[in-house]
Amino acid sequence: MTPSTQTGLPPPARLWAMAALSIAVCLATLDTAITNTALPTIAREFAAGPADTIWIVTSYQLVMIAAMLPLASLGERFGQRAVFVAGIAVFAAASLACGLARSLQVLVGARALQGLGAAAIMSANTALVRHIYPEANLGRGLGLNALVIAFGLAAGPVLASAILAVATWHWLFLVNVPAGLLALSMALRMLPRPAGTAAGFDGVAALLCFTMFALFVHGLGEASHRGAWALVAAEWALALLCGYLLARRQRRGSSPILPVDLLRIPLFGLSSAVAVCAFATQGLALVALPFHFMADLGRGQVELGLLIAPWPLLGAAMAPVAGSLSDRYPAGLLGGAGLLCLASGIALLALLPAATSTAAIVGCMALCGFGFGLFLSPNQRSIMASAPARRSGAASGILGTARLLGQALGAAIVALWLTLSGTAGARAALWVGCLLAVAGAIASMARLLPARKHDAHGD
Repeated sequence: MTPSTQTGLPPPARLWAMAALSIAVCLATLDTAITNTALPTIAREFAAGPADTIWIVTSYQLVMIAAMLPLASLGERFGQRAVFVAGIAVFAAASLACGLARSLQVLVGARALQGLGAAAIMSANTALVRHIYPEANLGRGLGLNALVIAFGLAAGPVLASAILAVATWHWLFLVNVPAGLLALSMALRMLPRPAGTAAGFDGVAALLCFTMFALFVHGLGEASHRGAWALVAAEWALALLCGYLLARRQRRGSSPILPVDLLRIPLFGLSSAVAVCAFATQGLALVALPFHFMADLGRGQVELGLLIAPWPLLGAAMAPVAGSLSDRYPAGLLGGAGLLCLASGIALLALLPAATSTAAIVGCMALCGFGFGLFLSPNQRSIMASAPARRSGAASGILGTARLLGQALGAAIVALWLTLSGTAGARAALWVGCLLAVAGAIASMARLLPARKHDAHGD
């Protein structure tokens, strides 16, 4: 059965399809941060330095960002279900390879392959939600999807600590195998089968797109750690060249891999810019706050998890609520209000004196989580609903790319401030995050302007 975006799946089938989708999405987001806790342990086992060990994280994130749009284009060509199912299979196989790795080089390579599987899952994720839920309830479906993503990101460090307390680091990856096989089995039976298009897949354009993002993101990481500026300049120059060649190659295409056709739609382009601002704020804050809490507020390592937890927990709780609200109220209003709450929470955190109570910190973090949760689902709905149905795959790819690029940009800003100013740079980085959130709020409210032609939901 291939539902239209107007009818979706019937409620019982919808529940099972979302369960299959959610397991795979949760695995992909969990593994974004689950290895961070184990890096010192892995480094000792392989007798590797920190600069080499960090590639366990970097290889996953870099491949995931770089492959997102090419895989979204594959989804439009062959159907998002096919790409999603293949992504689960690759992810599960790569997780097994990670768990069995006996050298750092093998582990890094397996993590890159795991990132490719995760990119396939996330590139097709929201496009499939659009086929599972009818248009009138799309916000509710995206809210549930946002809840799963928020849970995965929040649960990663907690699950890692629990596993490492009773087993070796190998089980951080091996636990993905049975869960991945379950998700694969359910996806094959439960997911809808949206048809692909007759358009061919441009392999050269896909390679140019992959290379452009890989060079840009790697150069960003090098720049944030004050690496060799000649190398950074060369990587960014090559990234620009790839972008130029990609634009020339696809300027006459109806379904370009880098979806400039969608970005020309005012609502879609503005909503994508809002997403980058918001995720850059989130990525920046969640990296800077541990340094801020320890260096500026005198908190200990044990307290960090409890102090940070209110943000992801309240954000996850708000996601389905905001998703339902987005079916009735404009995304521009909900997103703008949410990002103003986020900016206020970060500003208050940056202003806190050393002798601050735990309750005050928790309250500020809860305000951040509330604001981010209020923004997330409505903005996702705005992006997906403003794209033509035949371009749902590209819209889903842009959603994933905006999230990952924003988080990478935010982390790079913090790394640069910490490199320049030591731990004192954490507070300054928070003010940058506050400004980014305000910029996102202004862009979100701009979607309410009459000149932007969209329906009453801001979509």
